[in-house]
Formats: sequence, C-alpha cells, structure tokens
Amino acid sequence: MQNWTAYILFLFLAFCDVSSQRKKKSTTQTLARGWGDDITWVQTYEDGLVKMVESKKPLMVIHHLEDCPHSKALKKAFAEHPSIQRMAKSDFVMLNLVNESNDVNLAPDGFYVPRIIFVDPSMTVRADISGKYANRIYAYEPADMDYLAENMMKAKMLLNEGHEQHGDL
Repeated sequence: MQNWTAYILFLFLAFCDVSSQRKKKSTTQTLARGWGDDITWVQTYEDGLVKMVESKKPLMVIHHLEDCPHSKALKKAFAEHPSIQRMAKSDFVMLNLVNESNDVNLAPDGFYVPRIIFVDPSMTVRADISGKYANRIYAYEPADMDYLAENMMKAKMLLNEGHEQHGDL
C-alpha cells in the first residue's frame, strides 16, 4: 500500500512539474506571437525602453495586427529569415506591438501596419533607418527581409559608433 501511495504521489508531482513548464513556454510564445519563439520579447514599450537602456542594445519595435494579411506575411518572412532571427535574439531588445503606443515618436509618418521602428539607447527614434517605400517609410514587405537585415546591421553599427565617440566601449 505504501508503495502505491508513493507511486501516485510521484506521478502527481511529475504532472504538476510538466504543467508548470507548459505554462511558462506558452507565455513566451504569447509574447512572440509567431515572430520568433527563440527571441526574448518584452511585453510593453516602457519595458523595452528600460531594458534597452540597461543592456545598451537598440530597441526594435514591430507594429502589426493579428488579422492583417500584410502583417501575417511579414511575420512569416521575419520568422523564417535566419540572420534576422539571430540578430533579434542576441543584438536587440525586441517588442512586437499589436496595440499602438501612446508615444507619437513611434509613428513619425503615420499609424499604419506593419511598420518597424528602431530606437537607440539614448532614447532616439532612428528616423534614418527606414524601409524602401516613400508612402510608408517604415514599412517592410516579405521580399524586403535582406534589406531589413541590412538595417538591423546599420542600427548595430550606429550604436557602436556612438559608443566609440563617447568612449563607452
């Protein structure tokens, strides 16, 4: 009888541990929203600003809508691009917003989706890092992933140049 009790207790504890691990994983996936499950995502713009300053990494803000076909296509291309995923995971503070931020600096040319904005640790929205389109300056399309990867590299280089000028590195 004692063996059965110990066995049932062991199964119960193992089940509880698996359940808690699944909950942790689903929380991460919820923040990723399909943009990259291996990337650490911040929950809010304010959290992103704090983490950006602490880590001295640029913040990449992706504005999108869950039911927008353009956002869905961009998300798929973003998630499948290896160098974008690698840089997003290691070199940036990452935020994807389904709801607009109150910060008008994050919509320098309007409130459209999808758009991607870079912010450097000095709290400057990098207007000089933009997409290819004159009517939607911060928009990217699925075919633009190599261009987005170049812009991510540009954001990193600008950050490093700023540190060198100020003697931070």
